Amino acid sequence: MVSFNDVLIAAKEYCKNQMVDATYRLYIEKLQLVSFEDSSIITLSIENEFLCGIVNDRYLNLLRDAFKSVLGFEAEVRVISPEEPAAPPVALPAEELSASAQNSSVKLPSGRYDFTFENFIKGPSNQFTLAAAQAVANNPAYAYNPLFIWGSSGLGKTHLLNAIQIEIKKNHPDFNIMYITCEQFTNELIAAIRSNSTEMFRQRYRQADLLLVDDIQFIAGKESTQEEFFHTFNTLHNSGRQIVIASDRPPKEIKSLEDRLRTRFEWGLTADIQPPEFETRVAIVKRKAELLNLHMSNEVAEYLANHLRNNIRQLEGAVKKMNAYYMLEGIEPCIGVAQNAIKDTLNEIQPVPVTIERIISEVSRTYNVTPDDIRGSKRTANISTARQVAMYAVREITGMSLEDIGREFGNRDHSTIVYAMKKMENTLQKNQGLKETVDDIIKNVHS
Repeated sequence: MVSFNDVLIAAKEYCKNQMVDATYRLYIEKLQLVSFEDSSIITLSIENEFLCGIVNDRYLNLLRDAFKSVLGFEAEVRVISPEEPAAPPVALPAEELSASAQNSSVKLPSGRYDFTFENFIKGPSNQFTLAAAQAVANNPAYAYNPLFIWGSSGLGKTHLLNAIQIEIKKNHPDFNIMYITCEQFTNELIAAIRSNSTEMFRQRYRQADLLLVDDIQFIAGKESTQEEFFHTFNTLHNSGRQIVIASDRPPKEIKSLEDRLRTRFEWGLTADIQPPEFETRVAIVKRKAELLNLHMSNEVAEYLANHLRNNIRQLEGAVKKMNAYYMLEGIEPCIGVAQNAIKDTLNEIQPVPVTIERIISEVSRTYNVTPDDIRGSKRTANISTARQVAMYAVREITGMSLEDIGREFGNRDHSTIVYAMKKMENTLQKNQGLKETVDDIIKNVHS
C-alpha cells in the first residue's frame, strides 16, 4: 500500500499542471495533510489565514478535482489555517512506503492516462478516428483541416485532442498551441467585451498555429460567440493553420448553429467514436490497472467490462476506485470489490438531477445576460426572452410545478408563469430559430 501523503503529492501534481508555477508554489505546494476521515473528508492546512482564505475562495474546486482524479471518487476537501481547530488526525494505513518503493523514483500514479496516442486503446469503434488524429498530428494543416471528432461523453475525444497536442508539440516545439473548451472561449469573449479588450482576445486565438476546441456544441445559439469563432476559424484556416474540434454530435445535429459555421466544420474530415465493444473495454480496464500497478484478474476485468458498456470514463473511474480501496485499506481487487466500486454508477438509472442554476446558467450564456438579470425584474427585450426561455426549460427538464417555478424566479405569481409558458409555446410553434435554440439549451444542460 501507499501512504496518503503520496496521494497528496499526486493531487498536488495534478494542480500544478493546471496553473502557473508561481501560483502553485504560493497556494498549493505548501498544503499539508491534517486528517482523512471516513475515506471521504480530507482536511488540509496552510500556514496562515490569508492564504487559507484565498485557497478556499479560488482553488477548492481544483483540489476536489485533483483528489477525485487520484482516488477515483469524490471527497470533501477542507482547508484550514493552523489557528483554526481541526479534527484530530486519524491513523492512516501504511504511513511509510515499502523499502523498494522508497528507493524507486516512480511517483504514485494519479489514475489518469497520459493522454498520448500510445495510451489510447484502439478498437473497431475508434480506429478510423485514431488514424485521422495521428495523420493530423504528423502533418498538421495538410492532412485534414479541420478535423471534427464527435461522439458521446466519455469515449476518448478529449484524449485524442490532447494526444494531437502532445505529438505536435514534440515535433514542432515552436508552435503556438491553443487548447480550450467552447465554454471557456465564450466566457473569455464575454470578459473581453466587458473590459473593452476584444482586440487582445482576437489576437490571442488568431495567432495560434494549432487550435483545439473541445465541446463545440456549446456554441449553439450564442450569436456573439459564433460570430467571433467564425472569423477566428477563417483567419486560421486561410493562413494554413490546423484546427481540431470535438463535439458530442456531428455538425448537422447542432441545430442552432449558423450554416456558415456548419459548412466550415464539414470542410475537412468528420470522424466519430462509438462505444467500445467488449474486448476493447477489457483492454481498457487492464491497461488502466497496469498504469496504477494494480494487479487485476481477467475475471474482475471482464466483470467491469460487462457491466459498464457505454462510457470509458466510468470504466476508468471504477478501476481508480478499486485502486483507492487497495491503497488506503489494503483490499485486493475481487468481484465483491468491483461490485461495490460500480454500485453507484449502476444505480444511476436516471440522469443526475439537473439543477435550476445549471439551466439558468446555460440560458444566460446563450443570451449574454446574467443569472441575476433572469431572476430579476428588468424588462428589456433580450432579458425578457431569456427569462421566458429559462422558465420554459425548467418546466421541460425538471417538471416542477408552476408555483415552484414562480418562487425560483423572484417569487413571481402563478398567473405570470402561466402567461410566460403559453407565450413561449405559441412562439415556439411559429419561430423555428427560437425552437432550435431552446432545443440546444436543453441538450447542452443534459450533456
